Amino acid sequence: MTTPQKDLSKHPCFNRESAGSCGRVHLPVAPKCNIMCNFCNRKYDCVSESRPGVTSAVLSPQQAVVYMEKVLEKEPRITVVGIAGPGDPMANPEAMETIRLLKDKFPQMLFCLSTNGLALPANAAELADLGVTHVTVTVNAVDPKIGAKVYAWARDGKVILRGEAAAKLLLERQLEGIRILKEKGVIVKSNTIVIPGVNDHHVLEISKKLSELGVDIQNIMPLFPVADTPFAEVPAPTADMIKDLRAKAGELVPQMSHCKRCRADAVGLLCNDRSSELAPLLGECSRTVPGADLDKRPYVAVATREGMLVNMHLGEAHKFQIWKQEGIGFSYVEDRWAPDPGAGPKRWEELAKVLSDCRAVLVAAFGETPRKVLTAGGVLPYECSGFVETALAEVYGAGDLSLLKSRKKGLGKACGCSGGSGEGCG
Repeated sequence: MTTPQKDLSKHPCFNRESAGSCGRVHLPVAPKCNIMCNFCNRKYDCVSESRPGVTSAVLSPQQAVVYMEKVLEKEPRITVVGIAGPGDPMANPEAMETIRLLKDKFPQMLFCLSTNGLALPANAAELADLGVTHVTVTVNAVDPKIGAKVYAWARDGKVILRGEAAAKLLLERQLEGIRILKEKGVIVKSNTIVIPGVNDHHVLEISKKLSELGVDIQNIMPLFPVADTPFAEVPAPTADMIKDLRAKAGELVPQMSHCKRCRADAVGLLCNDRSSELAPLLGECSRTVPGADLDKRPYVAVATREGMLVNMHLGEAHKFQIWKQEGIGFSYVEDRWAPDPGAGPKRWEELAKVLSDCRAVLVAAFGETPRKVLTAGGVLPYECSGFVETALAEVYGAGDLSLLKSRKKGLGKACGCSGGSGEGCG
């Protein structure tokens, strides 16, 4: 099949003139990150909040395909498929897999992603080969002494570096990755976050280096102070500071001035983001196993210590409660024993067989290997906390949680608070 000629001007982030007519969708398939920025905290998520690093749900590559189909039905003006986290795409193999699955199904789309650049040199050529046309690399310093103030650590494989060593490695990888992308003809944007008292005096040096590398556009962004981070109390730069920096940097490299600081699950036009409106659709897709016959999987498995809360890691659960939906509530079916932990990786294949009639397994946390094995086996691991019946309501898509009543002796009424975390419940 011949790949259609793509109109590169239809990327609204790289071309302001298309921002009012061309939309983008960010697919949140990359939860892990390989660096720790001192301004980042992905713990908090509010559907009305627009900032990078937050999402209402995380999708598998297969779920992303289903979600993409549904999004295009509701917003046909989408021209760009982007992957922007909530972690770093290059730290998640699922990012590449998602692009592979989507590029043949939606050949008319532009594909882009955002990265910190640490793993970019190892992946830049493949990105170009996959047809990724636009890449954003966040560069906050070109001096390791300054970078050491921005980043707490960087993980290269199994090695964790800190201080100037981490900043130096990150910078080397960023510069090399950008060089490869430009050699491959990829359009490159660089985000630079202005942190008063840390790198605000250094921004023009960054712009100069980006210009030397042939970066197509720079996005100078103000710091967004986030709670529980080292920069939580750092004041955001003023509008005049950002305007002045953009004017001076614009003499070195073209500037972006219409950024909306999009979420990892942003969808719609830049001027009309619909991520809040479509959050239920994202959540629905995150709880489905594409291709699975749910009629043959009526049950949900739960990792719980006492039968009331979802509070066990997948790896520590020696047995699972099995539940089913019944009317407007749920009923307990039985307990099932987990495979022997000594079975190694085969344990998860065995667990998929034990739970072969379950559409999901609710756990407090799980690892990457079991996620892949169980999902491939048709059992979706679902990370959550709080009351069992609250989580069951989310998985089954039940309505008013206040109507749910236990059918297992000794289990309290379902929580009626929002978010399913159990916080604020008495």
